[in-house]
Amino acid sequence: MAAPASVDIKKLQGKWVMNKSLSDAFDPALSLQGIGWLTRKALAAATITQHLRQSPTTGEDGQPATGITIDQVLTGGLKGSVEQRTLDWHYRGHTDWLFGTVEGRSRYTTLANILEENKGKGVTEEDAKYITDGWLKETEDGEVVESYVDNAGNKWTAWQVWGFADIGGERKFTRRFAVRRKDREEVVRVRLVYDYVGTVE
Repeated sequence: MAAPASVDIKKLQGKWVMNKSLSDAFDPALSLQGIGWLTRKALAAATITQHLRQSPTTGEDGQPATGITIDQVLTGGLKGSVEQRTLDWHYRGHTDWLFGTVEGRSRYTTLANILEENKGKGVTEEDAKYITDGWLKETEDGEVVESYVDNAGNKWTAWQVWGFADIGGERKFTRRFAVRRKDREEVVRVRLVYDYVGTVE
């Protein structure tokens, strides 16, 4: 289902199901992140539903910020994970069963700002061009959610942008990722597309 007009980057609360037929295969990214073959196959077979909630919170600097909590529900007996983000661009630690121990930060920003910050920075600029491409005008002209995660132990980073894109003639909530190894020149870039399936309480 297309994202309703009432949902935008500042009002993402709802249930979202990853649309595998419209998304890129995420297995190469998981492989680069060191996820084992059996787990990758189980994830490929599962339906992934995200219960996303947004609420006001206080950032690391004491200023008002937005908090995002995502409860992931997976079919096939796999354990879901809980993602918690504070959009203040300060690093925070997180550990879960799938990705291990990571440091991540998130914020509201613009596509133009992402491109400007990474202009002339080689591979970072290449990734920035990918994650800032293919969006609806509302996303091009407005704000996006940017997230960056670093896994020091397994030597990878994951950079992503959230926004809305025209996919098959429908307005879809979309995430673009650039997942990169830190110990060798290897990158996987993927687009994930989500269907809106309802509200959460």
